[in-house]
Amino acid sequence: MGDVEEASDDPVHAYKAILRRVLDTRPSGARQRLADALGKHRSFITQICSPAYSTPVPPRHLETMFSVCHFAPAEREAFLAAYLRAHPRKLEAVEMPARRQLVLDVPNLGKAERNTAFDKALAEFVGRLGTLMQHPGGDE
Repeated sequence: MGDVEEASDDPVHAYKAILRRVLDTRPSGARQRLADALGKHRSFITQICSPAYSTPVPPRHLETMFSVCHFAPAEREAFLAAYLRAHPRKLEAVEMPARRQLVLDVPNLGKAERNTAFDKALAEFVGRLGTLMQHPGGDE
């Protein structure tokens, strides 16, 4: 199978290979859902999945990534082991995630385009609200 990259001596390549494999085995649109959840462009997902790019996965995105991509426990364990080998000083951020998941019941607006626009607007609002809460009174 495609485990050659995972066996690489480079732990960054190893965790990127695991992430790519997880995304490749998820339903269509998983990369876009992850990009939306992280508030990033889809090209960022390509960069964090590809060993050709030096872009690491920021530790603040790990919990969201695990949740959105539905990592199985073994996948999560293998990813974290490689991630911690690649970024040993990031242990605190991995153990104390900066994000948590909240599930909401929202209205179905009847059309996929309207639902997608609503979801994106809600994600942007929550992202801004989170920033405000972390830095209250920032521009005053």
